[in-house]
Amino acid sequence: AGERAGGGSAAAPGAYLRGLGAARDADAKFGSAASLLPIKLAIAALDRIAATDPVGRAMQMVLRASIPAAQHERPEMALLIEEMLRLEALQLEAKLPPLPVLSAHEAAGYFWLQLHLYDEAGRAFDEAARRIGETPHVLLGAARASAGRRDTRLACAQFQRLLSWWGSRPGSPPEITEARGFVTQPLCTAAP
Repeated sequence: AGERAGGGSAAAPGAYLRGLGAARDADAKFGSAASLLPIKLAIAALDRIAATDPVGRAMQMVLRASIPAAQHERPEMALLIEEMLRLEALQLEAKLPPLPVLSAHEAAGYFWLQLHLYDEAGRAFDEAARRIGETPHVLLGAARASAGRRDTRLACAQFQRLLSWWGSRPGSPPEITEARGFVTQPLCTAAP
């Protein structure tokens, strides 16, 4: 709405959010050329902002990394992850907030999850927790990484922390449904 009203402050987060949504869709379509187009448009929309704003550059770099992540191109993705983390780290060291909606540190973990590289994802979410805090994205990602490593007990505890964060809010987004389903496993409900 702010973008439609001509507010410049909403332009960068709006383009970033559209790009993140497109990245999720592109991964589901194995990074086909058509699925990557909306990401490229979001990257282009950030060009002017990224030229003068380090936060815009970091947003743009996350979206750039989402392309090889969707195509499962590990070497290129790893290089772009390194750069996006460097850019966000500069912001954090200056006592500025991380990227809105999904920080670069959180995105790194999700990109590793896309490639089913659970050890790398776990390390990325550990670093995100250290740098950003235990956000819902970090809790969910760490739980998924633990589940992928078949560390069921740790995944149970992490999913349970996500559910504790969710509390008694109404509704059940897919992530919360996933967590609720996971913690009903016998290994989660058995006494330690």
